[in-house]
Amino acid sequence: MESKRQQKVASLLQQELAAVFQRDLPHLFPGLPPGISLVRVSPDLGVARVYLSLLLARDVEAQQTLVEDNVKVIRQALAKRVGKQLRIVPDLQFFIDDSAAYAAHMDKVFGDLHIPPAPTEDDAQAGPEDNKPQRPKLFADEDE
Repeated sequence: MESKRQQKVASLLQQELAAVFQRDLPHLFPGLPPGISLVRVSPDLGVARVYLSLLLARDVEAQQTLVEDNVKVIRQALAKRVGKQLRIVPDLQFFIDDSAAYAAHMDKVFGDLHIPPAPTEDDAQAGPEDNKPQRPKLFADEDE
């Protein structure tokens, strides 16, 4: 369970990292900069796990490598933005957030399911004899 302080710092880091990617360092990321979907901060506020949303990236691995190669530059740009609010800028660990791809996969799985249609009103108005469940026969000589 995250404390309120962790949640506030995570929210601040998410907003400022998005600004760093879009405004301060757009030259590092050709095309669209990565989006920040989630930030989790350790209890001592020393490490921030940043989950990147790379839905529109053509090459996800190349984009991730680019981000990991420039962690120092990203952290310095982040320090300029949050230096007055945080005493120590946390170490940044970047991970790919694949929850949107997983949701799309699950939508496809559910879309491929064959679900029989619900009974129509004609079936519901049929007599009680028609809708009576059949009792299984236990013995071959059993007659009703």
